[in-house]
Amino acid sequence: QVQLVESGGGLVQPGGSLRLSCAASGSIFTIYLMGWFRQAPGKQRELVAAISSGGTTNYPDSVKGRFTISRDNAKNTVYLQMNSLRPEDTAVYYCNADVGVVGRTGSYNYWGQGTQVTVSS
Repeated sequence: QVQLVESGGGLVQPGGSLRLSCAASGSIFTIYLMGWFRQAPGKQRELVAAISSGGTTNYPDSVKGRFTISRDNAKNTVYLQMNSLRPEDTAVYYCNADVGVVGRTGSYNYWGQGTQVTVSS
């Protein structure tokens, strides 16, 4: 079994910054793609950022230039640095990972429990 635990959410004023962290633990052989998604009330969950095991990143235009995803493979941890935050960034942010599990073939997709980010004055 694998668990993803997020931290770092909270309330921030427009223009401010937050850094989210997500630590994976459990029977991990390797972690392939890691990413952050968000879901605002009444909206579908959407991709915010993704990073491959080799460090290749991907962002939608809505956050490009403001958000930066990074990972520490030794710690099985992914980060999301969010700068120049806007009220429309308010959402629950979820960590996601494709994991190779010890003793099993293939990869398995896991989600964290989510952390609230609120951007408001």
